Amino acid sequence: MIHFVILVSRQGKVRLTKWYSAYSQKERTKVIRELSSLILPRAPKLCNFVEYMGLKVVYKRYASLYFCICVDQDDNELETLSVIHHYVETLDRYFGSVCELDLIFNFHKFDLGCMQAYFILDEILLAGELQETSKRTTLRLIAAQEELVEVAKEQASTIGRLIAEATK
Repeated sequence: MIHFVILVSRQGKVRLTKWYSAYSQKERTKVIRELSSLILPRAPKLCNFVEYMGLKVVYKRYASLYFCICVDQDDNELETLSVIHHYVETLDRYFGSVCELDLIFNFHKFDLGCMQAYFILDEILLAGELQETSKRTTLRLIAAQEELVEVAKEQASTIGRLIAEATK
């Protein structure tokens, strides 16, 4: 089972977190701080697995981001690496060569900031388990979510105009 997913920059700034196990806010902050200090200084030629608090953290660096997934001690590291790679490839297809700024600002999408990265992660993983392995299906579902958001925005705008006219 996946306990959490953390994306952190080379400078140690957290770009995305998703928790599938119960951690208090204090514990989350501690985990992020400790994992950052454990993973960031590691040499590139070292293996991408570290033991942490009786669990296993599998990480992979893509450009300026470290993608870290914490799994049970007996889970397969290579399968976890393939989940990370699948997530990165899906992000790449969605954003067109994803970079850290896409996750932070996401200028060219519809005012949701890095929410698309969370939506994609939620389509791939469900409750800490791999749910969807098809990039095409994941992207189709994200496109459907975008359409729903646009419809909701239009409806909210219409309702706002009706309220404004009624209160004149």
